[in-house]
Amino acid sequence: MTAGEPTLRLERRDDGIAVLWMDDPREPVNTLRPELADEFRQVLDVLQEASAAKALIIISAKPDNFIAGANLDMLQSVKSIAEGRELAELSQAVHMRLASLPMPVVAAIHGSCLGGGLELALATDARVASSDQVTRLGLPEVQLGLLPGGGGTQRLARLIGLAPALRLLLTGRQLDAGQALTQGLVDAVVDREQLLDAAMERALTMRGLHRRTGRPLVPPPVASPFNRRGFVHFLLARNPIGRQLFFARVHRQTVDKTRGNYPAPERILEVVRKGLEQGRVNGFAAEARAFGDLVVSPQSRALVRMFFATRALARENGVDDSRIEASDVDAVGVLGAGLMGVGIAYLCAAKAGSSVTIRERDQASLDKGLQRLGELVDGRVQRKRLSREEGEAIVGRVAGTIDVTPLESASLVIEAVFEDRDLKRKLLAEVESLDQDQVIFASNTSSIPISEIAAGSRHPANVIGMHYFSPADRMPLLEVVITEQTAPQVTATCVAYGKRQGKTVIAVRDGAGFYTSRILAPYLNEAAWLLTEGVAVQTIDRALVDFGFPLGPLALLDDIGIDVAYKVSRVLSDAFGLRMQAPEGMQRLVEEGHVGRKSGRGFYVHDGRPRRRVNDAVDELVGLTSEKDTGTIPIAERCVLQMVNEAARCLESGILRSARDGDVGAVFGLGFPPFLGGPFRYADTLGAAKVVDRLSHFAELHGERYQPAEILRGLAERGQNFYGGGPGQ
Repeated sequence: MTAGEPTLRLERRDDGIAVLWMDDPREPVNTLRPELADEFRQVLDVLQEASAAKALIIISAKPDNFIAGANLDMLQSVKSIAEGRELAELSQAVHMRLASLPMPVVAAIHGSCLGGGLELALATDARVASSDQVTRLGLPEVQLGLLPGGGGTQRLARLIGLAPALRLLLTGRQLDAGQALTQGLVDAVVDREQLLDAAMERALTMRGLHRRTGRPLVPPPVASPFNRRGFVHFLLARNPIGRQLFFARVHRQTVDKTRGNYPAPERILEVVRKGLEQGRVNGFAAEARAFGDLVVSPQSRALVRMFFATRALARENGVDDSRIEASDVDAVGVLGAGLMGVGIAYLCAAKAGSSVTIRERDQASLDKGLQRLGELVDGRVQRKRLSREEGEAIVGRVAGTIDVTPLESASLVIEAVFEDRDLKRKLLAEVESLDQDQVIFASNTSSIPISEIAAGSRHPANVIGMHYFSPADRMPLLEVVITEQTAPQVTATCVAYGKRQGKTVIAVRDGAGFYTSRILAPYLNEAAWLLTEGVAVQTIDRALVDFGFPLGPLALLDDIGIDVAYKVSRVLSDAFGLRMQAPEGMQRLVEEGHVGRKSGRGFYVHDGRPRRRVNDAVDELVGLTSEKDTGTIPIAERCVLQMVNEAARCLESGILRSARDGDVGAVFGLGFPPFLGGPFRYADTLGAAKVVDRLSHFAELHGERYQPAEILRGLAERGQNFYGGGPGQ
C-alpha cells in the first residue's frame, strides 16, 4: 500500500452497471478530505457520458463504515473564513456533479453514514441501507458547532420534509436503518449480504429496466399528493404564512435552549429558510458562507478539541505504562440496590454484557431494587431503545442476593451504598473474607478518599474508586480513582471496563473529593453564599444557565440532595479548610427536611407541576442578610471562577494527570459549557493574569476562599497558559 493509493475504485460490470468502491487506504474508516474531490472529479468525468453505464452504485469496501464524515484534522487546519467557505463549495460542487449524472445513482449504505457521508448519499437518486446495527445515518455537525457544508441543509428538507429535517439538523441525532426508512431518508432496508444486489435492482427499476431481462418495466403508480406528509410539507415549506410561523416557533425554542451560546443552530435555521424561500442556488451559497464562519468560530474550535480529547482518552489505559493490559471481567457484584446501584448493574448487564449479582442488606430492599431494574429496562423497551428480546436478556443476566457468598464468582465488585466510610470498610472486609485474592473492590464514593476505605485491607492493591454520576445509566463520565497502592493492572482493568459500559473515563489520583466533587463543591457553595447576600434563587440559576450550564446550581443541589451535598462539603472542608465551607443555612435546610426533590422541597417546590416554584421558606432558613441590586453582582463569574481555581489546584497537586483530563471531566461529568472547552480552556481564553486578577479582587471582597492557586499565579507571571502559548491562544 502506497501513500498515493487511491480511495475510489470504479468497477465496470458485464451487465452495464458501474460500482464505485470507496476504501481509504490510510484509515480504518472512510472520511472526506480535499484530495478526495480530485478522485471524484476523475470518476465523474468518465461517467458523464450517457453511454458510460446503465446505473451507478456507490458502496464502501470497509467492513463497517460507509463514510464517517469529514476528516476532523482537516477541519482543524482551516485558518480563515474564506478557506472554510471554499472547502464547503468544493464539497457542494462534487455533490452537484454527482446529482447531475445521466444515469440512476444509488448509495448502498452499510455502517456509519454521517456528516459529509450522508450529504454525498443525499446527492444520489436513492439510498439502500443494511439492517445491521452498525448502520447509522445522521448529520452530527451541530454537535461540533458546525452545519453541513456539502448541500445537506438544502437537500434534506426537500427529501424528508422541513420539520423532520430540522429535528435531525438541530440535534445531530443519528438514526438506525429502520428509523431512516420510516423518515424517508432511505428507500429500502435489506440484509447486509443483499445490499449490493438490492441497490442494483433499485437503480435499474429507476431506469425502467428489469435487471435480469433488461426489458422495460411498467411504471409504478404515482403516490397521492394528499397524504399526510405531503400536506404537512405544503403547510410548512410551500405556504409562506405557515412557514413563517413555523420558523418563528423553532427559532424561539432554539434560543431558549442555547441561550445564544451556540451560533450553529441559528445559522442552520437561517440557511434552510433561505433555500426554501430564495431557491437552491441561494441556499447553497448561504450554506457555504455559514460553514466558513462557523468552522473558525471559538465555539467550534472548542467542541472539536473536546472531540479529539475524548478520542485520545479512549486509546489510553489510565496508567503511565501503555503496555499494561486489562484483565477480563465477566462477572460483577454490585453492593446496594438503590438508584445508583441499579443504574450500575444495568450498565454492567446491558452495555458490558456481564453477569451481575446485586447484594442488599435485606430481601425487601433487594426486591425493590430488582423491580426498579425491571422498570428501567421496560422503559427502554417502551421507547424502542431496546427490543423485547434484548430487554429480557439484560434482566436475565442479573441475580439478587442478601448473602455475600454468591459474590465468589465476581472478578469485580462495585460498592454503591451511601456515604459512610465505616460501612464501606465493612463491606470491603466481607468481600475479602471470600478469599478471592484477585477480586477488585471498587467504591462508588463521591468524596471519601479511597485510601481511607482501603485502610486495613488485606489486598490494598485491588482497591480502587469507580465514581459514577447520577443517573448512572445516562451520565457519560466515569471517574476512576487510584490510590498510591492501587496496582496498575487494576487501574487498566477498571478503565477498560468503564469503556465497555459506554463511558468516557478519566483516571485521577486519590484525595478528598477526587476531582469532580472537589471542583463542584466550591461552585455550589458560592451559589449558596450568593443566596445569603440577597440574590434570588431563580436569578442565580438563570445566570449560570445563561452562562452555558444545563442546570442552575441550586436546581442541581435539589437533584443531588442538599443533605448529600452538605455531607460532602463537610468532608471537603475538613480536608481543605474554609474555602470549602458552606453557609450555615445549608445545615438549617437539612435539619428542617428541605433536602430537595426527594423530600418535595428544597430551594424549589417539587410537587409535579410543570412550572418550577421557589420554596418560600428558603430565605428564612438560609439566613438572608440583605436585599441587593443583583445587577451589580457578577453571579456567573463568581461561581465559575471558584470551579476554575479548584481545578487548577487539582492539577497543581497531581490529582489530575493533565489539563485535558480536567476539561473532559468537567464537561462530561458536571455540565461545564462544552463550547468553552472546560475550566482549563476557559482559563486560557481569559488568560491566567486576568483570572488571578479577578480572583484576587473577589478575595478582597469575600475572603480567603477566593485566594488564587499558586499554579495560576505562576502562569500569570510567566505569561503562559495551561495548554501552552500566551493569553488567548
